[in-house]
Amino acid sequence: MGSWGTLGPALLSLAGVALGAGGSIFGQYVVSRASTRQLEVQQSAAHRAELKNAVLKFLGIASQVEKAALARPVDGGTADDAVLDRLVDDLWLAQAEIDLAARSEPLRGSAYRYAFRLGQAVRGEIADPSALRGPQAQFMDAAYDDMWPGRRRAAGDAATPW
Repeated sequence: MGSWGTLGPALLSLAGVALGAGGSIFGQYVVSRASTRQLEVQQSAAHRAELKNAVLKFLGIASQVEKAALARPVDGGTADDAVLDRLVDDLWLAQAEIDLAARSEPLRGSAYRYAFRLGQAVRGEIADPSALRGPQAQFMDAAYDDMWPGRRRAAGDAATPW
């Protein structure tokens, strides 16, 4: 058996190697977690940007459909009907974009319900613009929840003005 004088330095060297390897593994773990988190943040920001564009496009077309449908005279002309038909087609395409971009079913459903109610307005089944405010507010709330899941809105951020 060797003496402590020869065995001690060998054990201390071995402990140093083990400690260095453990530190290296722990460092790689921390870097990996930070990279994963950074990737998640980037993906979330990209999703928000894509969804924001789809929502703004949908709202722009929805506004045009609402104005055209509610301002249309009861006997309506064929030229106005052709423009309105094109707007309704554009609205459903914009709704499909939201359907593809959305992460949550509530957003998909509320976009569909809002587009459906606008379609009813185009067909003359809705004459009061206030009938569209509920589906519009639900859509806006669902869009906010999809873009920022789990984040509560401040009192001044509410989609409904009342």
